[in-house]
Amino acid sequence: MTFADLLDRIGGVGTFQILHSILLAFPVCMVACHNFLQNFTAAFPAHHCKQKPGLNISGNISYEDLMRVTIPLNQKGLPERCRRFSEPQWMMLNPNVTQANISDAVTETCLDGWVYDTSVVRSSIITEWDLVCDLSSMRQMAQSVYMVGVLLGGAVFGGIADRFGRRTVLIWSYMQMSIAGTLVAFLPSFPCYVFFRLISGMTFSSVLLNTLCLMLEWMPVKGRTLAGTFIGYVFTSGQMVLSGLAYAIRDWRWLQFSVTAPFYFFFVYSWLLQESGRWLILNGRTDQALTNMRRVARLNGKEAEGLKMSKEEVIAEMQNEISNRKSSHSLLDLVRTPGMRRITGCLMMVWFSTSFAYYGLAMDLQKFGISIYLVQFCFGAIDVPAKLVAALTMTFVGRRMTQGLFLILAGTVIIANIFVPVEMRVLKTALAALGKGCCASAFMCAYLYSGELFPTEIRQTGMGFSDMNARVGSVVAPVIHLIGEYIPILPAIIFGAAPIVSGIAATCLLPETRNRPLSDTIQEVEDRRKKSNWKQEVELKLEFVPLTQKPENCFKDTI
Repeated sequence: MTFADLLDRIGGVGTFQILHSILLAFPVCMVACHNFLQNFTAAFPAHHCKQKPGLNISGNISYEDLMRVTIPLNQKGLPERCRRFSEPQWMMLNPNVTQANISDAVTETCLDGWVYDTSVVRSSIITEWDLVCDLSSMRQMAQSVYMVGVLLGGAVFGGIADRFGRRTVLIWSYMQMSIAGTLVAFLPSFPCYVFFRLISGMTFSSVLLNTLCLMLEWMPVKGRTLAGTFIGYVFTSGQMVLSGLAYAIRDWRWLQFSVTAPFYFFFVYSWLLQESGRWLILNGRTDQALTNMRRVARLNGKEAEGLKMSKEEVIAEMQNEISNRKSSHSLLDLVRTPGMRRITGCLMMVWFSTSFAYYGLAMDLQKFGISIYLVQFCFGAIDVPAKLVAALTMTFVGRRMTQGLFLILAGTVIIANIFVPVEMRVLKTALAALGKGCCASAFMCAYLYSGELFPTEIRQTGMGFSDMNARVGSVVAPVIHLIGEYIPILPAIIFGAAPIVSGIAATCLLPETRNRPLSDTIQEVEDRRKKSNWKQEVELKLEFVPLTQKPENCFKDTI
């Protein structure tokens, strides 16, 4: 008997699983808001240099005429963003005079600051700290630092959760996000903003990984796909909630605080969450596990069945998993055995390429030339049908084919978008949204699939390591965008090729986990691998026989 069988005895997917999943879901919605928040808090408005003080004291010159005489035009005929005329070019007020007539006019940098277009975003970190012109790269740097935080969070909190428990780390993470997010909103300097965004990024990884892990470990086999799909949709809803909040709250500081404040409430009720019974048993805390399981049984209407359980019975039923468990683990356990090497290697590719393509598409909404609020909403809405299809294929076809299919489809759509003319903005945006939806479905499958592939004793270590690879992809993605300034077609090719390659690898090399109980130990993973290989391989033995026999009998093959 496995822990999944014990869960079936105390109600399977019952009231506890539903309530527990709902409590775990609300923070996921809000961390999704944090993940895409910089699309709005760091929105890049149109801007130009301020005119010299006292230039229009009389007030007789219109704003348009003042722009003509003080701001040169760029090659596209638009006002320069980072230069102004050293002296007003009054001749430009003559309608017959063009920019070509004053090509030798001296220009200078924006010595008196900038004027920003506040029609879309009232304030952002760009307008507050003048992160334009020579400092424009600071915007992308801030996002990269946040992604470094997400990477560190996967590395740090994965191992901590395997050692101290999923619930403990979640409680800490809610408190950490509350404090860090509030400080981001109200501290006055850009370095402080960047540092505490890094802390928020670490929390993002911790909340996602431990939420899914805690949910799966309390979920019987038949409910795991539903649980993974549910979390995927909650994350999607967070993206759409953000578009509405950002549309209503145009000041970046109050927008930042509005998506942070709920974490104070999450921290309060997180003490009601139940630690994973599976993790408690494998870490020798059987008494606490039994107490938690009896609470679950009571909520599920199986109180009598829960009271029948004894500490000795639980230990006896999971003796094999307990005896095979090592007392301590490290990252080396992810590659120590052949089965774990194959799983870890393939999932490294899957997580890296999915995140790489996902953030390559989703973190620069202004490039589409359409309302960033509408694009953010559409990028979230496309996930609804995409994840529904993914949920159905995971349920009826399997995790492996779903993972490979959506990765290959995402890469194909991204590459196809290369051939759409720039003028067809709506079509390019629609294809980008479709590609992002496929990446989101691949992400949803990866979280569920990885949680099923890694055994309980190193599940969070494995999930944390996988998440690290995803965040490496998200950190690298902005660098690939920079290449586009020199070779415009190259970023799309790279963003498209990576998921195609990893999709093929996942389809060919990973085992199927649909309708199979979770592995609890590394030894169990290896036993399943060997059993699977034994079933699939045919050993052909050739035995020599005397030549006096008929030719057709010269060889015999045996299985």
